Amino acid sequence: MTATARKALLSLGFLAIAGAPALAQAPAQPGNPAAACGGDLGSFLEGVKAEAVAKGIPADVADRALAGAAIDQKVLSRDRAQGVFKQTFTEFSKRTVSKSRLDIGAQKMREYADVFARAEQEFGVPAPVITAFWAMETDFGAVQGDFNTRDALVTLAHDCRRPEMFRPQLLAAIEMVQHGDLDPAATTGAWAGEIGQVQMLPEDIIAYGVDGDGDGHVNLKKSSPDAILTAAKFIQSLGFKPGEPWIQEVRVPEQLPWEKTGLQPGMTAGDWFALGVAPRDGNTSNSGLETSLVLPQGRKGAAFLTYPNFKIYLEWNQSFIYTTSAAYFATRLAGAPPYQQGNPEPGLGDAEMKALQTRLQALGHDVGKIDGILGSGTRAALQKEQLKLGIPADGWATPGLLEAL
Repeated sequence: MTATARKALLSLGFLAIAGAPALAQAPAQPGNPAAACGGDLGSFLEGVKAEAVAKGIPADVADRALAGAAIDQKVLSRDRAQGVFKQTFTEFSKRTVSKSRLDIGAQKMREYADVFARAEQEFGVPAPVITAFWAMETDFGAVQGDFNTRDALVTLAHDCRRPEMFRPQLLAAIEMVQHGDLDPAATTGAWAGEIGQVQMLPEDIIAYGVDGDGDGHVNLKKSSPDAILTAAKFIQSLGFKPGEPWIQEVRVPEQLPWEKTGLQPGMTAGDWFALGVAPRDGNTSNSGLETSLVLPQGRKGAAFLTYPNFKIYLEWNQSFIYTTSAAYFATRLAGAPPYQQGNPEPGLGDAEMKALQTRLQALGHDVGKIDGILGSGTRAALQKEQLKLGIPADGWATPGLLEAL
């Protein structure tokens, strides 16, 4: 999928982040077939076939790809689900970056050393970065999803909530059938149409797919070499810069301009070092690179400098906790020690966080949806209010701050 589509999906299969409430179905817009949705399924599929043929796909291939297609109500249920991702960084990272996963990841890097060497040579992406995504998306291919991919995409393209996102993916799936890389009756994956060991949508598989095992096909479900090299090519497309770091654990002093922390530009690593921020590994060689100082659980918890390569994690998934955990995971696979947890102040529960967001909204801040998630918008709003209150503006939501507001 495109980077924009991936950000919009927020790696739905893995995190089960909620979609918005169901929208009323809208009629197709004249002259905009990509927006056509709803209505009789047979007529809808005929429209998809016509569009596929117009793109150069043989009619018999389109017929074969769409034969027996059906709406999957379980896909719609998942798309409408209101479950959200609300664990803290400590909770989530300790669960996902487990000893077992680290051991398996190290074993996989040894087993596919030649493939990873090719990935770094051709695309500039090191093995730990790819392996961390591989682990977090599907546990190295063990949990890839059991939804029929063709039906999932038919369902989401026919539904009128996001047809502009999923109709192109359905057409790309038909193209994969033409290439012999997707069996419309048997290929399964995530409910949102993502396929394989690194969970990619058909458009991205077509754009970035690499035949890593030389069998003439791109099979991300069964071929680890295909999955590794395709992930590397995709990560390269997101702007990964070879030889540069992505995240670095640091220690922070008692006093800092806390209002400058968070995912905001304007500081270099050297600027932070000059203020007393100290890398745990002692490496200050990247002092000229732009950085952000991120404090997932405030100034008393773990602290990290994120470098330009961290942006590829934000392109892969918008969840701050997921991206920080994935980046940290990659450093562990590269040999870094476990992070220092520190002693963060207790955070807020779901109801308290929603109350805080409601209060911030009433004060004129744009925090997005009142969802109980301490996302980037809520953190930025908190920092502004912390400054007004004369307390360290680290963007961490605590019971004391809620009371003060």
